[in-house]
Amino acid sequence: MKSDFSENTELNNQQDEITYENAGVSIATGDALIEAIKPVVSQTHNNGVMGNLGGFGALFDLKATGYLDPILVSGTDGVGTKLLPAIETGLCDNIGFDLVGMCVNDIVVQGARPLFFLDYFATGKLELDQAQRIIQSISKACEASGCALIGGETAEMPGMYKEKHYDLAGFAVGAVERDQILPKNITGGDKIIALTSNGVHSNGFSLVRSIVKAQNLSWDDVAPFDPNQFLGEALLAPTQLYVKPVLKLHEAGLLNGAAHITGGGIVGNLPRILPDNLVAVVDGQSWPMPPVFSWLAHAGNVQPEEMLKVFNCGIGMILITSDFEAVNKLLNDTDVQAYIIGQIEPKTELDNDQQVFFSDLPDFTFIPEID
Repeated sequence: MKSDFSENTELNNQQDEITYENAGVSIATGDALIEAIKPVVSQTHNNGVMGNLGGFGALFDLKATGYLDPILVSGTDGVGTKLLPAIETGLCDNIGFDLVGMCVNDIVVQGARPLFFLDYFATGKLELDQAQRIIQSISKACEASGCALIGGETAEMPGMYKEKHYDLAGFAVGAVERDQILPKNITGGDKIIALTSNGVHSNGFSLVRSIVKAQNLSWDDVAPFDPNQFLGEALLAPTQLYVKPVLKLHEAGLLNGAAHITGGGIVGNLPRILPDNLVAVVDGQSWPMPPVFSWLAHAGNVQPEEMLKVFNCGIGMILITSDFEAVNKLLNDTDVQAYIIGQIEPKTELDNDQQVFFSDLPDFTFIPEID
């Protein structure tokens, strides 16, 4: 008597062979991607990295980094719907700076030096060139942040994503000496310092896309706020990495606190580091407003209060310090600009639960540039 297994085998032999490849997943392409990215990934490695890319788990030797009493600080994030214009334009060579920036900028505000990074890249069909460009940009951003890319996951999932579509997520781990954790010692009279952004970064793109659609614009139209760039190119300006300047100031003992200005803007992020007995008073006209935000406010009829809740409005990082002159001096040889935008004050009974006040709202008047 034939077994059930034998019967099934004979039946299967009469049918077309079904493989993982023709089901939509190419193991060979995945292997080729790992080999292609190994050289650029190795450039991110630091003293703590153990082993090579491709193991089951990524190893990291914290002792080798020289910390005495370290506290680990971790963060995870994605790029949000900024991925859609990146996909639709094919401009993916800087998207890794958005992914890495959203994670490392979050952990550096607690005084932590980013140590290593893991990425998750998922797509319906793995396109080797596209994937290689994306992971190369992640590697470059890690290298610029002093952070090792030590592992990740590339998932090919047919039927889950539209053609050419993909998703990204990242996970960063850093360390800070126990007695150097930020924020600390924020007091009344401290100055609020803004480090400028270089665009929308990675927040508010659902609103951005709605405004672009309402204006009947395409990504390949000339940007209304910058006649020297296409709209998609201008809006995809990569997230600024603040790790090196922030750590430089922190190691000099000049920071009492720092806040990464992402979704929620100044009003949503600055209170996260303030003691309950203090408030921040901000002059909304104390820094130059990048034209992209003025255009978004004008084109979408977005009110200033809404702009400040959704976008960074030209400020990617806020620092709290009692010595602006020293901070400004150390920032002179970096690529970021700094402005005093306000100060910390004691909270009064009239302030209720609000912790951020604007003495003046920003001016979002849009003046079109003429080429």
